[in-house]
Amino acid sequence: MLATLAAVLIAAPAILASPSARAAMPALLAAAPAAKPAPKSGGTASKSETGATAKTEAAPADTIPVVTHHETTVDGKTLRYTVTTGLLPLRNETGDTEARIFFMAYAAEGRGGPGTRPLMFSFNGGPGSASVWLHLGALGPKRVKMLEDGGMPPPPYQLVDNPNTWLDRTDICFIDPVGTGYSRATKPDGGKKFWSVQGDVESVGEFIRLYLTRYERWTSPLFLVGESYGTTRAAGLSGYLVEHGVAFNGIILVSSILNFETADFTRGNDLPYSLYLPTYAATAWYHKKLPTDLQSKGLKDVLAEVEPWAEAGYPAILARGDKLSRAERDGALDRLARYTGLSRAYLDQSNLRVDIQHFCKELLRSERRTVGRLDSRFKGIDESAAGETPDYDPSLAAIRPPYTAAFNAYVRTELGYKTDLPYYILGGGIGPWDWGSARAGFPDVSEALRSAFAKNPDMKLFVASGHYDLATPYFATDYTLTHLGLEPEERVRVTTRQYEAGHMMYIHAGELAKLKKDVAAFIEAALKP
Repeated sequence: MLATLAAVLIAAPAILASPSARAAMPALLAAAPAAKPAPKSGGTASKSETGATAKTEAAPADTIPVVTHHETTVDGKTLRYTVTTGLLPLRNETGDTEARIFFMAYAAEGRGGPGTRPLMFSFNGGPGSASVWLHLGALGPKRVKMLEDGGMPPPPYQLVDNPNTWLDRTDICFIDPVGTGYSRATKPDGGKKFWSVQGDVESVGEFIRLYLTRYERWTSPLFLVGESYGTTRAAGLSGYLVEHGVAFNGIILVSSILNFETADFTRGNDLPYSLYLPTYAATAWYHKKLPTDLQSKGLKDVLAEVEPWAEAGYPAILARGDKLSRAERDGALDRLARYTGLSRAYLDQSNLRVDIQHFCKELLRSERRTVGRLDSRFKGIDESAAGETPDYDPSLAAIRPPYTAAFNAYVRTELGYKTDLPYYILGGGIGPWDWGSARAGFPDVSEALRSAFAKNPDMKLFVASGHYDLATPYFATDYTLTHLGLEPEERVRVTTRQYEAGHMMYIHAGELAKLKKDVAAFIEAALKP
């Protein structure tokens, strides 16, 4: 099961069978014109604005950024913008370059100087995922064309204008951490320094410092947006950078995971079973597997019944372990069967505990189908219907080819950045991830976020979750937020929204528009004194 989980982690954290296995397995799973770039030599780009041809191989020195100009239409108005594409170096204390981080920076033209317009840094998760998902799914002025509900269209795949781009509200810098995208360590074994929870925060933090310096953005209002493990990174950065003089106006978390105890189905940790239950119920409701009286209700009404029991009743049952009476066990089985759509016999044999992979396989077993992990609306077909867990994640399979093809075409043709290096969209570029020593054995960056709230009284937080996300379920996110230890006056700075889609809620056209509307209101509020 560990190999299967690692292979499907896209913007989601590894949800592993044990902390020790987590440490041992391979971890698979940009916003201003170049106003005054520092002198550079070499290059991986095809042409600069002067028309100079650059090299196509990886250069031994910093590369010349490519600057292009574009326009699109947002809310009936023309939006002209500049895209700066290139690499920034990460240097050690002696000045030696240890890695280069690839970025794509979008800046609206004619909408204020570079020191006054808001600037947002964006990245995805994994760890091991490039920034392409938020870039070409939600934030950028171009998006991958999917079916209306987010399903996979027939090839060849296309990019289309994104009327819901965030660029009308803020400049955006998309960052690919070391080992993702075109970002590389300079030495074969150099990536180990960056492939850990703290090393990742420090390297991306150094990129942000350098970007603010080179492109003169120190006085811009600043925002961070991360998805999945990117929310782990964003929370860590909020606490790390405030200690280095960088304070953010707003943090945006898309499909959040801050405390890994909420999502690690390790023996002895019963917390995830109750936190995943509402998403199991939402998934069963979507696939019409609930009892008639529940199935006839709307999703919000279904969850209104499930959530209180998931919060109090179910954890109390699990905590009793073998002390449960037969009557208590029967009552729990009745509830679980009612809310999950799984058979009472299966739940009994599972000892009242069903993890993600077994749920994804069991719910539609009678139809010889599985459901997706990133988005449980999607169905898959396995080689055998008798297996214990799915062969693959159908929701990942639906998005990986379109995003891969669209990005590779876009970066070379429209952005003019040409290189023969493979663009590591998901995995392939990083080695084993060092999760470090964590409190109670689970990585947890929630304290860094709480610290940033305390030290930066104007920082606001927006959290977006999908009801059909089995990678980072919304109820687990709510649990983490309510356990940050915030004072009442701090909690009013937190905004949460839920969407009728999965981990990448923005692949659904209707939910993409809702997300943009919610984020626009958040940015406006965050910019007010």
